[in-house]
Amino acid sequence: MTTSSHRVIAGTAWVAVIVVIAAVAAWPIYRTSAFLTLVAVASVLALAVATLVHRRGWGGWAVAGILAVIMFVVGVPLAVPSRVGGPAELLRGLEELAGGVVLGWKDLVTVDLPVGSYRNLLVPALVIFLVGTTVLLLLVWRADRWAYAAVPVSIAMVAFGLLFGRTTVSAPFSLGPVTLAAPVETAIGIAALVAGVLWMSWRARDERRGALQRAAESSGVRLRRSSRVESRRVALGAGMVALAAVAVTAVVPAVAQSADRDVLRTAIGPEVEMLRAVSPLSGYRSIFGDDTFDEVMFTVTGEQLPDRVRLATLDVYDGVQFRTDVAGDAAQFTRVPSTLDAGEGEPVDVEIELGILWGLWMPTVGRVASIDFEGTRGAALADGFYYSGPLAAAVQTVEWAPGDRYRLRGVLPETPPLVDIDAPGGVTRSVELPASMRTWIDDHVAGSGGVALADLVRLLRERGYLSHALEIDGGAEWVTALDGYTFVPSAAGHSLARIGDMFTALLESDAAVGAQGPAAAVAAVGDDEQFATAVALIAQDLGFPARVVLGARLQSTDAGLSTCEDGACRAGDITAWVEVRSSGGQWVPVDVTPQHTLAPDRTVVEQPDPRVPTEVRPDSVEEVVPPRPAQEDTARTDRPADPVDLEWLWATLRIGSIVALVAALPLAPFLTILFAKATRRAGRRRGDPVARIAGGWEEYVDAAVDAGLMPPQALTRVETADAYGAEHGRRLAVAADEAVFSAGTTTADEADEFWRIVDAERRTWSTGLWQRLRAAVSLRSFVRFARPAGADKSSTERGSRRAARRRRTAS
Repeated sequence: MTTSSHRVIAGTAWVAVIVVIAAVAAWPIYRTSAFLTLVAVASVLALAVATLVHRRGWGGWAVAGILAVIMFVVGVPLAVPSRVGGPAELLRGLEELAGGVVLGWKDLVTVDLPVGSYRNLLVPALVIFLVGTTVLLLLVWRADRWAYAAVPVSIAMVAFGLLFGRTTVSAPFSLGPVTLAAPVETAIGIAALVAGVLWMSWRARDERRGALQRAAESSGVRLRRSSRVESRRVALGAGMVALAAVAVTAVVPAVAQSADRDVLRTAIGPEVEMLRAVSPLSGYRSIFGDDTFDEVMFTVTGEQLPDRVRLATLDVYDGVQFRTDVAGDAAQFTRVPSTLDAGEGEPVDVEIELGILWGLWMPTVGRVASIDFEGTRGAALADGFYYSGPLAAAVQTVEWAPGDRYRLRGVLPETPPLVDIDAPGGVTRSVELPASMRTWIDDHVAGSGGVALADLVRLLRERGYLSHALEIDGGAEWVTALDGYTFVPSAAGHSLARIGDMFTALLESDAAVGAQGPAAAVAAVGDDEQFATAVALIAQDLGFPARVVLGARLQSTDAGLSTCEDGACRAGDITAWVEVRSSGGQWVPVDVTPQHTLAPDRTVVEQPDPRVPTEVRPDSVEEVVPPRPAQEDTARTDRPADPVDLEWLWATLRIGSIVALVAALPLAPFLTILFAKATRRAGRRRGDPVARIAGGWEEYVDAAVDAGLMPPQALTRVETADAYGAEHGRRLAVAADEAVFSAGTTTADEADEFWRIVDAERRTWSTGLWQRLRAAVSLRSFVRFARPAGADKSSTERGSRRAARRRRTAS
């Protein structure tokens, strides 16, 4: 078998190993049989393309053209299987295939894992395993030094699965007292590293054996192999592999544990649109206008309907408004490719059809497992759909159109009654409660946990009164819908000032209850916007993590709460409630809508309109700033300025460090050699002048050996210098002999001059960049003393002549 055949067989075997490792690394991204089919077919096609190009001797443009044709023919069935069908579907599939080649990489990090065969997200895998495998095969079959460029290509193929994969590393593996962090990622990294080093070692050994065979055939000299040198070389190679494996095992898991690849996902998700949008709680009252109150926003149908439909989840309050914390981990919205792990609970399967719904938020029920969009806009809606599991909320970046439909499957988690839960505690308050609210809580709280919260919420709803407007023009539809309702005005907004005014009115009414009757106790006028904020702040004060939810109730046992009729939720049915988290981790809903049957005593609640005092002066007119009206929604102005957010900088530095470390791992053996040589050289420069000159001579010989010359086992220094044929070699040899055999008269200046010549000679041994790199990482100087004593002088002379020819060519 020829050397070329050996090279092809060994290279193909190594590429097959890399393909398997890369497929294992990318499996968590897809987890579908379509991915395995793609890898197998793409690998076979890559082998066929590489064989054809290698035998024909075609260039890079031919390879690119063939791969483009193959992508056009097999791209849709392999990478966009959902578009396999009629001509129209195939055309859409080709369009998505082309888009996936360019944008599929970005889309891949915005979809929650596993992505399965979702849309065109298999296209990046097709590029990796078709194009990457073809390039690998063509490189490893080459006879020149370009073959070693296959190693970084193989690393890129394996890194695809690691960089685009899971956001967390695999669970630690314990074996007795030893715990290995990130065992799966570590095993993949070690396998790729060891495979690459073994192939490069075999390739170098095969090249050396072929060169020796050609020299023997041309000269007729029989070559003898040294088992000691070979064993020494193998031991050094094994040591470098072991060192690199230890580095992968010890360093990479420790760094990867702090890495957060979700930074890539958050940069591409819907967070920008969510920041620009108005908080849905701030715009809550706008849906109760006469032009929208009776319009259907969405309809929910199914065999078994849930109690609630969720629109928006708002989990952070800054003293002015409730919003979704798009910068927090809990609010990260990702695409849902096929199915999600919704956890335990009662299964739910419903159809939702949109009406006049506007904004980003999307109706969902329970915890979502899968959503299938229907109709001609299904693909576009699937592109704009993002979901947050911790918030159990979804957003849609594509504008809704009446008639949009989707099927939702999920689970309804079991929630205990509010009175049966305990507060987990440890809640960090983002704002300080208004003084009136603090006093009211202290005056009425009894007990602790869910019981205390339930009593405060009941009391607040009883002493509150529902009102959706500051004023009405004639008979508003929302007023007409409430039987026997008496309109009482209330201001909008849910800032701390607005909430403080509510509890100030409650405190004032407490003293008047006995004298004026039950109506005097009803003093807090508002709607779900204000009461949800108040209840959330009360819950946080009692140790419950709390958030506000906007949505609609499909059914309720409380007759005072609005519900959607036959699953058709109108604008007037939209409400808000609070969810509090128990010590067991369940989110328990708490209704907050105040009563609307007992109106407050107007003499207690109403306050006169503010008067602006003015004074007319003959000489000048001075502007008088009016006092704050009682119903004005003012925000806190004493809040400290937001600190500079440098989270993006630390995340960028962390990710950059990890990428740099991963990229440096394949260079670890070579960096180890460079470090060892630098340490050896520094040690030889130290000591007395005689020792420095002797060490300089050893450095000169090692540089020559690393450049390709044979080590001088049985030659004197002068003979060695003559054999190497260097310009200043004899001068160095004579100076070294005089220093070693003299009576200690060598000076430090002479040692410095000796090393200056050595450094200059070292640079002349290798002229080209590639030759310098080979000499820098060569191990010959470390094993030159293991060469048998009978090494012939002719080998040294032949090496010297080759070095002399290189210097003459360079000059």
